[in-house]
Amino acid sequence: MIKLPKRPSHKVDIQRVFKSPGQPDRRQIVKWIATALEESGQSYACVIRIVDEAESAELNLHYRHKPGPTNVLSFPFEWPEGLDEDEGGEATLLGDLVICAPVVEREALEQRKPLLDHWAHMIIHGLLHLLGYDHIEESDAEEMETKEIAILKKLHIENPYIEVIHE
Repeated sequence: MIKLPKRPSHKVDIQRVFKSPGQPDRRQIVKWIATALEESGQSYACVIRIVDEAESAELNLHYRHKPGPTNVLSFPFEWPEGLDEDEGGEATLLGDLVICAPVVEREALEQRKPLLDHWAHMIIHGLLHLLGYDHIEESDAEEMETKEIAILKKLHIENPYIEVIHE
C-alpha cells in the first residue's frame, strides 16, 4: 500500500466581533489560508478577529501610532523567552489578524472589486505579514505583492493592484 504524505492542517480561530452580511464564511477563510500556506508543507495556527471601526482605530493608534481604522492589522506571535518553538504542538503559531469589516467593505466598493475577492486579498496580505513579509522598502513591497498576486491567481482572483477602469 502506498502511503500518501500527510497534508498540513491549519487551525484558524475566527472571532466575529462585528458581523455584516458580506463576510466570508469559515470554509472560505480556511481555503484562502491553506492556499497561501500550501508551499510550506507545515501546519499553522492563527486567529482572525473581525472588528468594527472603533476597535480597529483603537488598535491602530495604540500599536502603529496612526489615527483611524485600517483594513488589516497583523500581530505576529512572539515566543516567550525560554520556550522552544517545537513545544508549540502540532501547528506553528503565526499570530493574530485583526480585520475591520466596514473598511474592507468600503474599499471593495470604492475600488469596484468583488467583496469576497477583497476579503481574500486582505487575509492573504495579513497572513504574509505574519510570515515576515512587509512593504516598507520598495523591493520588499514588490516581493510581497508578487507573492499575493500568485496566491490570488491560484484562487482565480484577479491582480488586486491593477486599477480597473469602469465607464
